[in-house]
Amino acid sequence: MPADHAAPAVERLAQLAGERVDHRFKALPPDAAGLTVGELAAARRNLFTDGFTTPVLALSAESLEHNLALLQTYSERHGLAFAPHGKTSMAPQLFARQLEHGAWGITAAVPHQARVYRAYGIQRIFLANEVVDAAALRWLARELDTDPGFRFICYVDSVRGVELMDDALQGSSRLVDVVVELGAGEGARTGVRTEAECAAVADAVAATTTLRLVGVAGYEGEVPQADGDRVRAWLHRLTALATDFDKAGRFTAVEEIVVSAGGSAWFDAVADVFSETPELSRPVLKLLRSGAYVSHDDGHYRHLTPFTRVPGEGALEPAFRLWAQVISRPTPEQAFVNAGKRDAAYDLDLPEAQVVRDGRTGELRPATGISVSGLSDQHGWVRTTPEAELEVGDWLGMGLSHPCTSFDKWQLIPLVEADGTVTDYIRTFF
Repeated sequence: MPADHAAPAVERLAQLAGERVDHRFKALPPDAAGLTVGELAAARRNLFTDGFTTPVLALSAESLEHNLALLQTYSERHGLAFAPHGKTSMAPQLFARQLEHGAWGITAAVPHQARVYRAYGIQRIFLANEVVDAAALRWLARELDTDPGFRFICYVDSVRGVELMDDALQGSSRLVDVVVELGAGEGARTGVRTEAECAAVADAVAATTTLRLVGVAGYEGEVPQADGDRVRAWLHRLTALATDFDKAGRFTAVEEIVVSAGGSAWFDAVADVFSETPELSRPVLKLLRSGAYVSHDDGHYRHLTPFTRVPGEGALEPAFRLWAQVISRPTPEQAFVNAGKRDAAYDLDLPEAQVVRDGRTGELRPATGISVSGLSDQHGWVRTTPEAELEVGDWLGMGLSHPCTSFDKWQLIPLVEADGTVTDYIRTFF
């Protein structure tokens, strides 16, 4: 059963099932136009034989469920709360699934994402950036004022930012909870660089009438030349900062102290260091924010995931497969498929050719001797060796690298069982 804070998200998903299928959603069967998404899902069509056009991105139902359960188990085993980063998928249906699998809330990066979350009933949002946009802050104040059950936390990383927030939030009836962001080092992204500067930002928060300091946070993935030792050293700085703030009496007005970190590459280090956090004056919410796990991938995160370093904890499964059709075979060494940069992530790695579905028989075989060498806007460039079996009309199934830039190219993604049956459609909002 979902936790109480997850119930509103579950209840609001019905409106997605009522949306009509039409030309906006690429790859869906043309003869499904006019059906609702719910009606199409109930038909349980087959991805390969029931009218879907190529290219089509498929999300494995089994791998998705496996990944959701694995991070729930991992978080519980290590005493971590979990607010997965929603920017990865921007999919309310997946947010609801994550909450049902024990997530504390959902992390956002920018105010627009938080607005999407609120539209679909998310009651706890951690925004991992400083917000200085006055219009966004006024919207936030209205959300907090009208919904006593809504909890929001965001970064602060400058005195000037605190001043801008305070100015924009005047008149709000609720304080906005903030955490001081500790930067990951020189040359890293955002965040306060020194502990002394962190204290100055905390002092600025204390001087406002609109903000409440509830903890510290940061992103260990930005540690320069990151390795296990450097990441753990920075995480120890983060937990020491929380301890110093607590000793200085900065958290006397809060019920719990928030300490948060954790991307998708070093959450094992986060778990290790957070487990060593000394006892503080208030309970500590140790909040992990990994997001890419939900679909995992066949490239960047396959190599980076901590589960390669701690195999006894389990293993994530890549859940995406992009299917494209061979539309040209101009030479024995070259083929072209009808998927390109508009369809596939390419910012980190090119798609990985994995399996061929024979255009004549429908049989599947490994993509032996086949590799993707480049992408144009609407074409995939494929190299083939003499042993490759590939002809015009075949379907090529490809693994993708980088979930964040895979989800954002598709508004409605078929959720597919191992036999090709489509059981649902995942709506994204980028």
